[in-house]
Amino acid sequence: MINIAEGSGKFSKPDKRNFYIISRGSVYECVSLFELIFDENQIHKEKFNDFYQKFETLSKMLLGLINSQK
Repeated sequence: MINIAEGSGKFSKPDKRNFYIISRGSVYECVSLFELIFDENQIHKEKFNDFYQKFETLSKMLLGLINSQK
């Protein structure tokens, strides 16, 4: 969220795009952490799937923002 906010404040498309790319990378980092939490039996499969779907939606939205800055 912080990277998206920072990217929105940039004036050039390449600068904005860079922060959106960083934000998308952060989504993938979160997914890997949730996979670890799931593997350690700290969350149930249903909760993991719920978060995974939200991360997938967020990733697609960020990809749209990235592509809009070409």
